[in-house]
Amino acid sequence: MYDFLIVGAGFAGSVLAERLASVSNKKVLIIDKRNHIGGNAYDYYNEDGILIHKYGPHIFHTNSAEVFNYLSKFTSWRNYQHKVLAVVDGQLLPIPINLNTINKYYGLNLNSLEVEEFLASRAEKVYPIKTSEDVVVSKVGRELYEKFFRGYTRKQWDLDPSELDASVTARVPTRTNKDDRYFTDTYQAMPQHGYTKMFEKMLSHPNIKIMLNTDYQEVINEVNYKKLIFTGPIDEYFDYQYGKLPYRSLRFKFETLEEKQFQETGTINYPNDYAFTRITEFKHLTGQKHDKTTLVYEFPEATGDPYYPVPRPENDLLYKKYAALANKLTNTYFVGRLATYRYYNMDQVVAQALTTYKKIMQQELSTKVASDGEGLLERN
Repeated sequence: MYDFLIVGAGFAGSVLAERLASVSNKKVLIIDKRNHIGGNAYDYYNEDGILIHKYGPHIFHTNSAEVFNYLSKFTSWRNYQHKVLAVVDGQLLPIPINLNTINKYYGLNLNSLEVEEFLASRAEKVYPIKTSEDVVVSKVGRELYEKFFRGYTRKQWDLDPSELDASVTARVPTRTNKDDRYFTDTYQAMPQHGYTKMFEKMLSHPNIKIMLNTDYQEVINEVNYKKLIFTGPIDEYFDYQYGKLPYRSLRFKFETLEEKQFQETGTINYPNDYAFTRITEFKHLTGQKHDKTTLVYEFPEATGDPYYPVPRPENDLLYKKYAALANKLTNTYFVGRLATYRYYNMDQVVAQALTTYKKIMQQELSTKVASDGEGLLERN
């Protein structure tokens, strides 16, 4: 008998498995339909010996000391600050848009105060801000929106930014200084030996058993367990009874070149050209030294593995129908991007899993206190 059956061996499932096994001495079975642990963060050495991310680049960043310190139990870190360039009108320009972007694109020499005034003169007043288009044009105006955001967003989501929730482009800030880092979080680093090694250490506790190449529907009636943690798509759990929640997927094209370096930064975006959205060169991310280099091209697609929940009001309403079903269940927990239909970063999933662990333990404590109280009343 397992105390917990956990479906999915990505961040959400692995963090919960580790906490339940090592801190609370619970017996845990974690299953995954893929042939590896780590979920979409899984990395491995390809046939040329280059460490690559199978499901596209995963760059760790967080402002949470709790999340960073927790993961530090299972890995040492390589300091890494991600930088992205965008190909716009034949120029390589920093993204997010900052002082350097404006000066280079327009051939100007503005300072921070002047660029703030420059952007304000081009911004369009939009109220209320509802869509991704509204977010951008209200900050930088129509021209920069068209050059840097609209094409990329349409490729990524197969929707115009005017059809997407404001949260999509709100993730990408606009800066009036020269800070050309993609993220500004307090903690920015990559696992020293890769994500998979980190997950292996996380799941190494003797109370944790792992079953790979296993669809939970094939074994859920065969495994004896007390409680379930589900990190897969919530609509799948409920047999799509209200219809499928929309997702965007990705197709990856990997290419290894006989040269040490292909591009000057880890990622280069192509908002207006080609069918792919970006090219990432892994050695920038990992710091690996090698005579060859491996790239990945990302092609957004409508079908395939679910990667990105599509943030539109009607989809949120559909999710809430499934969430209402989930709330009626006892001893069943839904955690992670797919199970809560949220566009979470890795650190947000870890934080959610740590919070869920505390919630589970509080519920068990409350149940025990109530049970002990009933027993005391009976004896009296």
